[in-house]
Amino acid sequence: MKILVNDGISESGHQALEKAGFEVITTKVAQEQIINYVNEHQVAAILVRSATKVRKDIIDACPSLKLIGRGGVGMDNIDVDYAKSKGIHVINTPAASSASVAELVFAHLFSGARFLYNANRNMPLEGDSRFNELKKAYGEGVELSGKTLGVVGFGRIGQAVAKLGIGLGMNVVASDPYVKEGSISLEFFDGQSLDFQIKTQSFESVLAAADFITLHVPAQEEYVIGKKELDQMKDGAALVNASRGGVVDEVALIDALDSGKLAFAGLDVFENEPKPEVKILMHNKISLTPHIGAATNEAQDRIGTELAAQIEALLK
Repeated sequence: MKILVNDGISESGHQALEKAGFEVITTKVAQEQIINYVNEHQVAAILVRSATKVRKDIIDACPSLKLIGRGGVGMDNIDVDYAKSKGIHVINTPAASSASVAELVFAHLFSGARFLYNANRNMPLEGDSRFNELKKAYGEGVELSGKTLGVVGFGRIGQAVAKLGIGLGMNVVASDPYVKEGSISLEFFDGQSLDFQIKTQSFESVLAAADFITLHVPAQEEYVIGKKELDQMKDGAALVNASRGGVVDEVALIDALDSGKLAFAGLDVFENEPKPEVKILMHNKISLTPHIGAATNEAQDRIGTELAAQIEALLK
């Protein structure tokens, strides 16, 4: 039985699939060629990340498909309900990358709070000629400890972010229309652990209370954060988006940064991927990464092995 891994898989996942008796194809097939390739090779399962889209046209045109797998959380690049209606299994790995995304969120928070994103641009250019001026410019950072962290979207990733925030001594507030309460367990190196219960509250109250807002929501038709929501945030607050491009109005975000309403932003995802707007890329108050939230060696290992286990259970 053949599996097309179109957006890559970890070596551990590859090996687990082959050990289970599957033929793993790692050829990168262009989006417009997927239908022909799947039919020609009688592919039974296709595994994707965020690059490849598996829409109704592929589902209808490829009768050999029995399973579609997404290495990661969001499945907005797959017509999930339609595939299921045709008897095709659709799987993902919602827990595998939570810790990696959460750590990237805090990389952006630390970067913004201490001006690292800008210092790392200017120190190579002017560190030898304007050292004292740069020292003064970047010497008014803030600590995260004791501040309020607002988590919008309190699923697995949102709760992983909350866990790190609590560990840093932050006050964590959260909103989610579908999750009423989250149980956060902090495990320590010596085997001890502490449990925290966080009850979600209204979106508006989180916006008003938080010093830092981090988004963990699925793609949707309208902005989650637009001008109205930015106006509700504290003056001098900051925003991090490591969820999906298009949930933040980037024009309104730039206006908020330029006016001083927001101190900084951290973006791992963008409205126009893979070609983010130049104004976003060049802005001196935005910490930037190229959609790498789940891209750690550990997360990719977990994603690969979890996919392999699910595929073996469903197709063998």
